[in-house]
Amino acid sequence: MPSFTTLLGLSGGPNNDHDVADDFRHSLLAHTRLHQDVHSAIPPKRVTAVALRLKYLIEQTVPCELKETQITRPHSEIITRNVVQLAREAGGHEDRACVVFCLLVCLRWFKRQSVLELYDADLNNLRAEACQVIAKTIIESYEDHDYLFQEVLLKRFSILKNGKESPPSNVIEKAVDLHATRIIGSSGFQKCIQYLWKGWVAQDVNDPMQFVSYKEMANKSWWVHFDHDRIRAPRYQNLFQILVSLVYLILYTIAINTVNAHGGIDVEEGLLYLMTLSFIADEFSKFLKVGIFYLSFWNVFNLLLYGVLCISFGLRMTALTYGEDSEQRKHYNIISYNFLACVAPMIWSRMLLYLDSIRFFGAMLVVLKVMMFESIIFFALLVVVIIGFMQGFIGLDNADTVRDDTWFVMEAMVRAILGSPEFDGFENFGHPFGQILYYMFTFIVMVILLNILIALYGQAYSDITENAIDEYLALFAHKTLQFVRAPDENVFLPPFNLIEIFGLIIPFEWWMSKRTYAWLNDKVMAVVYSPFMVLIAFVESREAKKVAANRAKGEADDDETEEWEELQGELDMEREGWNKKVLDTVPDVEEDRACQMVRRLQKEVEELKKIVLEQRQESAEGEDLLLSDEIEGLTESEESNEAE
Repeated sequence: MPSFTTLLGLSGGPNNDHDVADDFRHSLLAHTRLHQDVHSAIPPKRVTAVALRLKYLIEQTVPCELKETQITRPHSEIITRNVVQLAREAGGHEDRACVVFCLLVCLRWFKRQSVLELYDADLNNLRAEACQVIAKTIIESYEDHDYLFQEVLLKRFSILKNGKESPPSNVIEKAVDLHATRIIGSSGFQKCIQYLWKGWVAQDVNDPMQFVSYKEMANKSWWVHFDHDRIRAPRYQNLFQILVSLVYLILYTIAINTVNAHGGIDVEEGLLYLMTLSFIADEFSKFLKVGIFYLSFWNVFNLLLYGVLCISFGLRMTALTYGEDSEQRKHYNIISYNFLACVAPMIWSRMLLYLDSIRFFGAMLVVLKVMMFESIIFFALLVVVIIGFMQGFIGLDNADTVRDDTWFVMEAMVRAILGSPEFDGFENFGHPFGQILYYMFTFIVMVILLNILIALYGQAYSDITENAIDEYLALFAHKTLQFVRAPDENVFLPPFNLIEIFGLIIPFEWWMSKRTYAWLNDKVMAVVYSPFMVLIAFVESREAKKVAANRAKGEADDDETEEWEELQGELDMEREGWNKKVLDTVPDVEEDRACQMVRRLQKEVEELKKIVLEQRQESAEGEDLLLSDEIEGLTESEESNEAE
């Protein structure tokens, strides 16, 4: 059954209703510019036709409510090989590349239908799950990874919506936006994500329609990989952001522990505020590109942090306008440091944003995200209860025409919400009505609402931990797409974006030719990223040796030789006869044990029936032969009698 937050359209999980705007909500990149240059690889009308065929197939395959395990278990009796093969043939030979994309379109349709038609919500959610099972099976059936990456997963398609072409999207983007964890967890999908993460496959800056492979993967030369363009790879951008965040944290620690008695700004504090400016500029530029859909929990968190730091900086500047020994300067400096000290938990929590590529932190962040969405129910109920009781308390306070206990009541209500109710003082507050109201408020908040919140948190935690691996893979895929979608021509990450803004864009871009400006950007990037490029060149030159060795053996570029693969080319199981022994010994897991016994019994019954029919036929032939002999004997006797 869908959760209550899902029915309200508040959930951020896979059961959310996704239209085109909802798909954008999870994206953190500039769709507007991208869609102006990209069109569907297959005409949208044909893609829509394939999606409708698949929708009809799934509706007939899952005609009624079933147990989810009947759909999702391996060797399902519902999603059979024939069903998967027919789904693969829905686009024919010409449009077969868009089948997986169309299954994701059907997934979105069924999710939307489950919200619009609540009486069939379970059935449509089950059909949506069937879409994922079929899509995952098709993805894992491809052995040609080049075709899988370039044509199936990374090619962009559109459908018709209200007679118009929808914004183009590929399977990678669509699956992440729809939070299709089963598809994201498939082997082929994750292999593609790993190639995108390492920068081995990247979107062509000049042609957004195409994804190109990195040509120097097997080049062992150190200087070849000493290239500032490699900073576009998501793993290097993420590593750079982690290093910058560590520097930011160190600068804050030094600044908060070295209070300047005279109110001046030292080097560490100045760098701290300068880096804050670069982060604000980066958030602002992304917001201009993407729009309102860019906002998410972490963006709001960061903006709140930067806002408090800006207030602290403003107070420091205000203090400098007064004399060095004046009381006003000391007053503003103390307030500034108080604001600076209050952001310490936020500064440290901010590191979690860049550590989500680690599995432990990634899974916990998913749990926290789902808990925040589930909390909406609690806070919605809490606001209504607070307003109702607050109005009652204020009415009791106004009964004597003097309102003098409002702050006392508000403080007592806040303590009750936080689990430490204060009953003293209500004996004389509108006695006995004030005391009764406060007891009722405390009971509703602490016994009912807080237990509802605990239950919601427990349910969210269990749902995520049961599917922790797929949830982490979905988070990692989403993080990768943040760097991949609509890449910038010149990647200046904070704090180097200040160099781009004040050192390149403002003084040169408006009058310099495009070719010269691109050359200037390349030179500046080569200088500012040169220390980091040394690390990149070292890592990629070592990886190139493994890639070259794998290609020499005819294996995949990212293949790793494990202990159990040491004698893979020397040991022949079939020649030794071990293969036949194993096949004769191991049970058949594709069918249930009872079904196997029934099939065996059916075969024996058919053999017995065949034997009975043969014996009956033989007996019938013997009787016919005996009857013919008797007839011949009678005929001979009659002939002899006539002769006499």
